[in-house]
Amino acid sequence: MARWEPGARERLVLAAVDLFSEQGYDATTVTEIAERAGVTKSTFFRHFPDKRELLVAGQETLSRLLAEGIAAAPDGTSPLDAVAAGLVRASDEMGPMNRELGPRLRAAVATSTELRERDALKSVGMAAAMTEALIARGVADAPARLASEMGVLAFKQGFERWSGGDRTGDDPLRDHALAALGALREAAAALG
Repeated sequence: MARWEPGARERLVLAAVDLFSEQGYDATTVTEIAERAGVTKSTFFRHFPDKRELLVAGQETLSRLLAEGIAAAPDGTSPLDAVAAGLVRASDEMGPMNRELGPRLRAAVATSTELRERDALKSVGMAAAMTEALIARGVADAPARLASEMGVLAFKQGFERWSGGDRTGDDPLRDHALAALGALREAAAALG
């Protein structure tokens, strides 16, 4: 078993997702995840405090990227256009591994109430980061929260379409996320 082989973190995530899908979250042990990833149990714990944290491994980075995109939007940009800038910033960091992992991750999350709860907390964290970034731009609290929630929903819908669709194409995640945000804008306008 290689001790310091590169990509251990990514291999651990992939191994966990596969094992959770195959045998369920509760039945999967840290030892099994480490063995499948080709690392030691201590290497697992260098990267993650427990198996639950594997599936939210990129949450802080994703929230930071969304907030950075919002902060970098030009002055005078509407709240939803600033959210669109955040979606572009975060989407552009997603690569082939993220696209490959999407359907497997959804299948793994579906196996466990605990993982579904953790996934919901991830959405809360993303919304909070975007809300804070919008408020820092001078957007009032209620519009900042609404725009952020729409941003979370657009990202999730866009990611689901991107990762679940034809993976042979070059279509970037940003196109799917922005299309989802556009559809949400239309839906909000139709509410009256």
